[in-house]
Amino acid sequence: MKKAVLAVVTGAAVVAAALVPSGPAVQAAQPVARSVPRGFGSALSSVQQTSWQTNASVNAVAVAGNLVFAGGLFTRVRPPGKARGVGDAARKYFVVLNRTTGVPTRFAPRVNGPVWSVATSPDGRWVVIGGDFTVVDGVPRSRVAMFDVATGKLVAGWDPVVNYRVAALKITDKTVYLGGSFGTVDKMARSRVAAVRLDTGTLLPWSPDANDDVHALEVSTDGNRVFVGGGFTRIGGRNDHALAMVNATTGALLSMPAVAAIPPKTEGCDSRVKDLEVQGNKVFASNAGTGSVSCYDGVLAADATTGKLIWQSHCRGATEAIKAIGNWLYKGSHAHDCSADGEFPDKTGMHHLLVYSTITGKLGPWFPNTDAGGTTLVGPLAFASGGNDLWSGGDFTEVNGVPQEGLTRFTSTPGGAAPARPAAPKVASARANKVTIAFPTVLDRDNLTLTYLLYRGSTRIGSWSRTSNSWTKPTVTTVTDSRLSSGQTLPYHLEVSDGRNVQKSATAKVKVR
Repeated sequence: MKKAVLAVVTGAAVVAAALVPSGPAVQAAQPVARSVPRGFGSALSSVQQTSWQTNASVNAVAVAGNLVFAGGLFTRVRPPGKARGVGDAARKYFVVLNRTTGVPTRFAPRVNGPVWSVATSPDGRWVVIGGDFTVVDGVPRSRVAMFDVATGKLVAGWDPVVNYRVAALKITDKTVYLGGSFGTVDKMARSRVAAVRLDTGTLLPWSPDANDDVHALEVSTDGNRVFVGGGFTRIGGRNDHALAMVNATTGALLSMPAVAAIPPKTEGCDSRVKDLEVQGNKVFASNAGTGSVSCYDGVLAADATTGKLIWQSHCRGATEAIKAIGNWLYKGSHAHDCSADGEFPDKTGMHHLLVYSTITGKLGPWFPNTDAGGTTLVGPLAFASGGNDLWSGGDFTEVNGVPQEGLTRFTSTPGGAAPARPAAPKVASARANKVTIAFPTVLDRDNLTLTYLLYRGSTRIGSWSRTSNSWTKPTVTTVTDSRLSSGQTLPYHLEVSDGRNVQKSATAKVKVR
């Protein structure tokens, strides 16, 4: 029998200080007063902050305090702005970064195979990784391992033996839930989903038994229910596809009506839940469909107690990652058509990073972008947050058109993206003593609604609030400036503001009739 191995770590602060580079403390996200302009409309700016990058895909990300844990297929990391091989350092399949600076720490375990999942305990003391590996720091560890966050050391004796990939992890104050492609844990039958004790790693009787891969796990806020997402068509003895809610103690399947919103698996469509997120009494599920071009790729919100559907989006383009921050649900996908929801059609290209309102499910004001430089053709694959930031891992090689491979981050630091610079307004004087001025809306990467200020010389003659999207035609505002003196030549210009950043147009002159 395995003995208890987790205990209070004495002197941890001294060891942790050696592991983590110095930097200002990261504060939890706080509501921002409406009178304080931030320059962006959702919880985060669309301007990426600096972080080290990887040489291959990042599959999983987690946050604990001022540390960020990333696992994947990479073998080396390098500074931002550097090409592969320039200033890099070895970090094979797993890297720990300072959350404030984005720089790797000295917490650098040696893992002999890809990492597909990472999770931290609620108190931030423990981090667990799952994947394909069999050795960690020279010690046998079969697809799952635990580290002490304060010391960076592998936890001795915590060693469940899993016979195949661990692709999903969730930790509560007493339990570690495992999901993946495995069939046994500690030589006991556990089909794709299992649970072990947090303190000892001892296998628990909890066994919902899924008949296909599990990609995501989440736990309700009260700890009573576990949400399971994947590609299964049967779980807990019932024919439920891709999404299920089970009792956290017994593993018994619970009713979840929202499952009916995901189409059943057919030869032409296999829609799998790739990520789950719980916030308050809501659970969000994101899907990626294969087969038919119209196979469901969207996001849904359900009541985390009753399992009833609250809202559902139908964007096309596999959704691999979601994360709720405040009233916003950020998603990583290769969305290319949300016309079913009244949003952008196919011809606007790939939108790899988007945000929804957690309340309505409508797209919100956040449009940074990555490419999809790897084999998945998705780009972002994993999200994590400390409350006022979003860390995104994936197989991208660019972020907002700038080289940045595998890992990036966005924060609530005031500023945001500036609006596009407006063109000079179109001016004409077809009637005596009057000038007509026309100007179109412009785009802003993290705002939908902007303020447009029109000036005659230094005199402001009007202010308008206008909303615009990249997938709709610009709205043109036409204004008449009256009671002007005939024969004079007047200059007009436009200023566009997001509340913090201002863009000024060139001046257009016109002679008054």
